[in-house]
Amino acid sequence: MTDESTMTPRKATLRCAFCLKLNRVDLDRAADRPVCGDCARPFLLDRPVKISGEDLDRVVRETTVPVLVDFYADWCGPCKIMAPVLDELAADHVGELLVAKLDTDAYPQVSASLGIRGIPTLILYRGGVEAARETGAVPRSALDQMLVAP
Repeated sequence: MTDESTMTPRKATLRCAFCLKLNRVDLDRAADRPVCGDCARPFLLDRPVKISGEDLDRVVRETTVPVLVDFYADWCGPCKIMAPVLDELAADHVGELLVAKLDTDAYPQVSASLGIRGIPTLILYRGGVEAARETGAVPRSALDQMLVAP
């Protein structure tokens, strides 16, 4: 299956959580749990994928489906409230949307460069460009609205 509007195969560039090798992942086969080309461990795309500050630009630029990045911190109460909502969103849109998480405590320079002043901040990227942003704990309906907005 391809994105019908552009006929581009649905792909993502992701780092393996186990061996840390970058992989080009075929999102059309996301339900089949694609595996790392080096260590053969699975990419679990039915839940948010952790990304690093170093990989953020490459992930959003080289992924051909929209990417929703959750900028969060482990100690943040509203971030904990959003976690199950984002889990559900990722499971509902496997292969159509990449849901990623970036720890703002580990990468404060990324937060500063993006003008993030509160967490959680959710940024939706389309074609490598920021398309929408929400700050704070928001209902699932607000996330659904972000996904359909032009």
